[in-house]
Amino acid sequence: FPGCGSERLFSDVGLATIAMLYDSGATTVLPPGYLCCGYPQSSAGLAAQGQKITTENRVLFHRIANTLNYMDIKTVLVSCGTCIDQLMKYEFEKIFPGSRLMDIHEYLLEKGYRLPDTAEKEYLYHDPCHSPIKSQPPINVARQLTGKQVELSDRCCGEAGTLGTSRPDIANQLRFRKSAELQKGMELISQNTGTDKNNIKLLTSCPACQQGLSRYADETGLKTDYIVVELANHLLGDNWQKSFTEKLKSAGIEQVLL
Repeated sequence: FPGCGSERLFSDVGLATIAMLYDSGATTVLPPGYLCCGYPQSSAGLAAQGQKITTENRVLFHRIANTLNYMDIKTVLVSCGTCIDQLMKYEFEKIFPGSRLMDIHEYLLEKGYRLPDTAEKEYLYHDPCHSPIKSQPPINVARQLTGKQVELSDRCCGEAGTLGTSRPDIANQLRFRKSAELQKGMELISQNTGTDKNNIKLLTSCPACQQGLSRYADETGLKTDYIVVELANHLLGDNWQKSFTEKLKSAGIEQVLL
């Protein structure tokens, strides 16, 4: 379940997720494009609309389960920190019996992925308010996947879903604190590893956070990416986006009418 943010805001996240699943040998089923999970509506107080979207999506997933009943779907993956909170209400274990709901990064860790030792960057990790990583502390997952002593950057990024646009007065106050935390984290990494601050990158696992954290780039020099995108950049080769899409076109994509 890519979610709006991983399809529309930062499509590299959705593509990197599918590319890494393809590399792992997994058979991946995608629902019809641009599905919203219903969380933005629910969190904005539009409970009836949020419930309507959730119900319609659950019906759709039941149709997927019935149509693809020859497949043994055991894992429902997400690439959005916010989506997972809403998707936990979908009761996927009843739609796909025996299945589990988890974040793409936990899945890749389970499959033994990690950055190569040649990766030169050092990393800060921003754990989203709606952290999708549930099985263990998210910073542990970030450290294991990167093979680095990743530092955790505290404080809300100020985006907080739609807070950044609906209440910029509050969001701007949050950003002052976050900016200080990012600077502190960069200082700590620089002292501990001796690396230049220009060689530090900021990682996260939420598209809203990636958008919010991008606002600090001018003052900190930090580029923000998802962990899964960083893995794809290092493990799938240069220009992996183009080569992967061409590979899919030649290998064939099966479209199923629900």
